[in-house]
Amino acid sequence: MSPLKKSSIFHILQRRKNQLIFTSFLLIFSLIIIQNLSFTSNSLTSITETISTTVPTSTSHLLSASYFTSSFSSIYNTSTIIAAQKITPKENGLNLVIPPTPIENGSNKKINHSQKTTRKKVHKFVKKKRNSCDIFEGKWVLDDSDPNPIYPPGSCPFLDDTFNCFNNGRFDLDYLRYRWQPHGCNIPRFDGKKMLEILRGKRMVFVGDSLNRNMWESMVCSLRMSLDDKNTVFEVSGRKQFRAEGFYSFKFQDYNCTIEFIRSPFLVQEWKFPVVKGVVETRREMLRLDLIQATTSNYHNADFLIFNTGHWWTHQKLRKGKNFFQEGNIVHPELKVTEAYTKALKTWSKWVDKNVNKNKTQVFFAGYSASHFRGGQWNSGGNCDGETEPIKDDKFLAPYPWMMRIFESVISKMNTPVVYLNITKMTDYRKDAHPSIYRQPRAERRPGMIQDCSHWCLPGVPDSWNQLLYAYLLMNSKNSKKIH
Repeated sequence: MSPLKKSSIFHILQRRKNQLIFTSFLLIFSLIIIQNLSFTSNSLTSITETISTTVPTSTSHLLSASYFTSSFSSIYNTSTIIAAQKITPKENGLNLVIPPTPIENGSNKKINHSQKTTRKKVHKFVKKKRNSCDIFEGKWVLDDSDPNPIYPPGSCPFLDDTFNCFNNGRFDLDYLRYRWQPHGCNIPRFDGKKMLEILRGKRMVFVGDSLNRNMWESMVCSLRMSLDDKNTVFEVSGRKQFRAEGFYSFKFQDYNCTIEFIRSPFLVQEWKFPVVKGVVETRREMLRLDLIQATTSNYHNADFLIFNTGHWWTHQKLRKGKNFFQEGNIVHPELKVTEAYTKALKTWSKWVDKNVNKNKTQVFFAGYSASHFRGGQWNSGGNCDGETEPIKDDKFLAPYPWMMRIFESVISKMNTPVVYLNITKMTDYRKDAHPSIYRQPRAERRPGMIQDCSHWCLPGVPDSWNQLLYAYLLMNSKNSKKIH
């Protein structure tokens, strides 16, 4: 064989060898890539599933601040968007983060539309703009989509007769069809079972005047409605009338929690003592602006304190301010009610800062609840019967109360965080929801009777106050992950 032919065969074999080596290298490289891709996919799946089961799907919450000057309305969105969550388009101008579909036994279960809607409302308070949504700025809207109210009229045995408008003959119930809707965000419907979980093993105490009693009875009835066995809630104080006595407590046995009311219309100490002039005995009343009411030992260590004071400061004897206000041994011959109210609130604020453990107790203050007397005041022929719908035009609302401006100034200097439930404006719309003549049964009414245009029918407007309180506690509860 010629040398030329040998060289040609050698080159062909060499090329075939190189091709075989290159093909083998490609095959090995491909196998390595396929194996790595499979590992990465499994890892990502594992990570995603771990995130979806360990990271709470709701991290939006309300911000509690020490120095509130308008309301507890700042609602900050701190949601972290992770791989297990989807971002929907804007709904009503709000970005809503929808939690992932729950995974059970490796398979996705469908959630119906009503469940999704409820989950959005309960889990997410979403800011419209950069900072906040003021849940006390809004309007009352007709809403028949959810069962209203939380407890049916006439169903709660714990209501004061004067608040039980349905049992007293008020059958025009359109005032119960209205729902409070803040501008720019939604609030969750009151859920009694979740509220009871928040309250488990705790004390919630309402301290103040009869408007706070309105709110307290609303809370008791709303929680009772969620119980399967209504006999597990009972009155610890052993009384059935709530008007005259000063302390009342209901215990929810299965949750070992109590909802209490302590009457303290001024928050500071009111003195009442007899004065004898000749053969005539009269009763003298004075207000100690420098002393908190003596019953404070009953509630300073409660878990939740809801205070209020307001309506009693509008009474004529306080407006005159003559020989009624006392500090130490000094009785003021005359003192403006604005000065007296400021002194009283400062006494209250100092007591709270000194005696309330802010690491244990959350303090709330309910704002001034609007009245709607026409043609006079409560004791001079004022009335509100026949009103069937809320005020629709803001120009008919009353100016912001002077008492609340003083309150805002006082709490701005406190060390203890106080959550201001600024209900003034939302109540000012509701001229239709007072007991009016239905504070009494028909058989007991007389011509010219005093109408109640200050308090509220129950069920009714105070249920919405408790809805806002529930929203705050839901988002700030240490057990919120479990509750959700």
